[in-house]
Amino acid sequence: MQARRIHPGAYGALIEALASIYWYKKDLKKFIQTRAAEHPELLVGLDFDGYKRAFAEEFVDRLMADEEQYRDLTLTTMLEVAQMDSFLSLKRHADAATLLPAAQEAVAALGTWTDKYQGLVEEREALAAELAARRAQIAVQQGFAGKLAALKDQFIELGKMENRQKAGLLFEPFLNELFHLFDLEPRLSYVLKSEQIDGSLAFDTDDYIIEAKWWKGPVEVEDVDKFDAKVRRKGKNALGLFISVNGFTAGAREEYDKRTSFITMDGGDLFCVLEGRIALDELLRRKKRHANETGDCYFPAFLALAD
Repeated sequence: MQARRIHPGAYGALIEALASIYWYKKDLKKFIQTRAAEHPELLVGLDFDGYKRAFAEEFVDRLMADEEQYRDLTLTTMLEVAQMDSFLSLKRHADAATLLPAAQEAVAALGTWTDKYQGLVEEREALAAELAARRAQIAVQQGFAGKLAALKDQFIELGKMENRQKAGLLFEPFLNELFHLFDLEPRLSYVLKSEQIDGSLAFDTDDYIIEAKWWKGPVEVEDVDKFDAKVRRKGKNALGLFISVNGFTAGAREEYDKRTSFITMDGGDLFCVLEGRIALDELLRRKKRHANETGDCYFPAFLALAD
């Protein structure tokens, strides 16, 4: 929809107001230069040494000549001038008693025009605020996506490392950074009196104990049994998250497909998260729901994506 044009009478009222409220040329020059700071082309060739009304007319004529480009500047300038009620440059003049009423009358005349445009300015300001919010949101999303992409590259490099012991050690801070990215309040590994915990995180009012393995092969049922016992020794609200990049044996999964104190993640799950196909918190939420409904510890990301 085409914007409503500013009436020529409003431009004329602005010229009259500018010439009336500024007695001294240097004051009017400063006002114009300040308002046109983002559009220096409007000032090129203006004769600020000439007659005050002449360069005021020239400035406003330039605004009017390219209304589409300078519409926002014109409206905000008109509104600012129409709201002026103190004229310091006139008060110190010997003829203040005559000049002040003339300035007040000129400003009031401009106000009869700006009243019609106040809503337009408010709409444009609201639109500008909305656009700024969208740009900020996009910047945040791009920053998030960039960090996720960097973690994906890191994950791939960890998989290529020949020294698997070193890769395993680096896997823990990698997971910690991933959990932090999704605001899951992770805690690095810690040691209790009789056992070591790879880490923990808080999610949806639950506390998860984490076991993380990047072995050459899948995790066997014996290791899963040990983790299950470790989880059950914790508080009743504690759950387990067993992460094995190379998955779990069929026996381990079958042992915990009817009752489980934990959920599982493997390399395929992690890669779906790192590729941005599903958010980590959403995947954990789906895995927990599946475990609650079926007692099964295993619910791969591709099933969540298929729903």
